Amino acid sequence: MTEKGRKVYYLDTYIKDLVRIFDQNERKDYLRLDLNENPGGLPDKFIKKILKKVTPQLISQYPETLHFTKVLADYLNTDVQHLCLVNGSAEGIRYIIQAFTSENGRIVGVVPSYFMFQVYSEMYGRNFVKIPYNDDLTMDIKKIIAELTEDTQLLVLLNPNNPMGNVYSDEEMEKVMEICRQREITVLIDEAYYYFYPNTFLHYALTQRHVFVTRTFSKLFSLAGCRLGYVVGHPDDLKYVQKYCTPHNTNTIAMLFAEEILTSPDLIEKLISDFRKGRSYLISELQKNGYSYHGEAGNFLFIKPKTDAKSIMERMKAEKKILIKTYSNVGKFGDCLRVSIGAEEFMEKFLHALLELDR
Repeated sequence: MTEKGRKVYYLDTYIKDLVRIFDQNERKDYLRLDLNENPGGLPDKFIKKILKKVTPQLISQYPETLHFTKVLADYLNTDVQHLCLVNGSAEGIRYIIQAFTSENGRIVGVVPSYFMFQVYSEMYGRNFVKIPYNDDLTMDIKKIIAELTEDTQLLVLLNPNNPMGNVYSDEEMEKVMEICRQREITVLIDEAYYYFYPNTFLHYALTQRHVFVTRTFSKLFSLAGCRLGYVVGHPDDLKYVQKYCTPHNTNTIAMLFAEEILTSPDLIEKLISDFRKGRSYLISELQKNGYSYHGEAGNFLFIKPKTDAKSIMERMKAEKKILIKTYSNVGKFGDCLRVSIGAEEFMEKFLHALLELDR
């Protein structure tokens, strides 16, 4: 590249023009209901028990992944060849886009959704085709099928989808998968919120080529601070995702905690139970107080406020030390709140604040 005949340093134009917003605000002293984390986290007793296993040697050596991958494979009733560990599922998503789409390649996905799908597409010069939701916040499967053209390289679906909370039936997914097989379209199904709606499409990734499922330990399993996820796929496809991984890309502490969680079924059941009680409480109270809400699945809800959404979000933070998010122009909801769901005690705190501020 030259500038008036003079050589200048090279900069990737896709990165130069990419718009990113980085939020570095301190969140530790707030009730965090904005990023779909588990606000209560793992039990303190459980954490202290695991920390006793953290030794100087464990910290000083590079992570060894085979043991944990076998534990995870057993948990999923598969084998290690079908799994690739990543530093949070976002890393796996990035590598799938890099490996299975080309510059200017066509990627199809619904919007709104997890924004990193679009970010990675723009970062690598891909063409991300957006499929909008209906005004009633439903997604007609026919709209997805209509965009699965012969030149489409990748279809991205989320089950459930953040932030809309919609899911797909087995019949709907099979229709989509059949067309993708016919037109040789790679499929990425993100199941970050699987445990909040346990109808999985993992079997496609375990039995078919060119299908990937990504999952994370950040949501129900409450390890967002440790950064651990995984990609499931056919070994002949997964090897290309693996090639992008840096050496030792997952950390020892994350795998230590994840193994203990996977081998503690009572703990998993309690995490699910606490979530369900919190969700049930919140929905019941919203109904009693005349609120419209939306969210078929996932650990989050859209709530249509009675006053101004942005003002409520700002006052929640300033006056109640509660973090939530707002979304604009969400179909018939217009400007609305999105709140992450946690145990009942946290939903009570949020609900009381909402009723005080939204009037």
